[in-house]
Amino acid sequence: MMAAPNSKNGFEVQFGGLRSSADALAVSIPVLAGGTHETLFRGAMFFGLSEGFQMFQQGDFLIGAVVEPVQADLAGQTRRLYERLLRVAQGRHLARIWNYVPKINAFSADGLENYRAFCAGRSRAFEAGLGADCREKLPSASAVGGPAGELAVMFATTSRKPRHVENPEQVPSYAYPPEHGPRAPSFARATQAEDAGRPWVFVSGTAAIKGHATIAPGDLGGQIDCMVDNFKIISRGCELGENLGAGGGWERHFKIYLRDARDYEAAAAALAGRLVLPGDYVIWLHTDICRAALLIEVEATLVAVR
Repeated sequence: MMAAPNSKNGFEVQFGGLRSSADALAVSIPVLAGGTHETLFRGAMFFGLSEGFQMFQQGDFLIGAVVEPVQADLAGQTRRLYERLLRVAQGRHLARIWNYVPKINAFSADGLENYRAFCAGRSRAFEAGLGADCREKLPSASAVGGPAGELAVMFATTSRKPRHVENPEQVPSYAYPPEHGPRAPSFARATQAEDAGRPWVFVSGTAAIKGHATIAPGDLGGQIDCMVDNFKIISRGCELGENLGAGGGWERHFKIYLRDARDYEAAAAALAGRLVLPGDYVIWLHTDICRAALLIEVEATLVAVR
């Protein structure tokens, strides 16, 4: 997996078995259906390396991507990576972060789940780098299983302060109790940003969680019902109505992560018309999710149509 300049299509991420090339970042997560690549930042231009990150610029967005071999101390590695990320972003505001953590539900020799180790390192870096009020600065984010042996992180920052949105029916991630790990996750449920007057909305990886509890373990239909309800709540919080601005002049991108590939047909039928609509750009991916009891997670990015 690698990032490289893309003079034609901007900052592009490719999924599936595609190989990294001189113009794309390839993430080797199997594609179940829909698109195979995502180009959110179409006009982004590569301009060099900083703290190990490949850096791109599109208007007011500064975008970075890094891929590293996974180390034995995942918490320490994550903290160091995020400390570098914050140095790159110094003076700017975090809008969105994408994380791909291999074997995200596996346990290390010390008995700590990889996702919880990742969260611990990220939290410590944010506290050290963003200060005492770091909770107010946490952006939307996702963390799902990634290619074997590699930790990948991509981010987008803006010069203007974005608006971060929480779900009143979910405990903020940073306030999760210790049963979810030694350090709580560190992200907002959604972030609203702007580039040259053009609104963007980044919705974090969203799943079947109310309060801080997993809803309907082992029940795909029950989890989808809960997840769709959470999207409606976030949509209202972002002032987009009930259905993420559907029909209201937004270009809508979804990435849908399924733990079990056999759930694709049932999940596609359940989401059609309720969340995903004709004209949306959708990528269905087969990978592990941050909580072992979760069967499906969905993230969304909305860009206002000019």
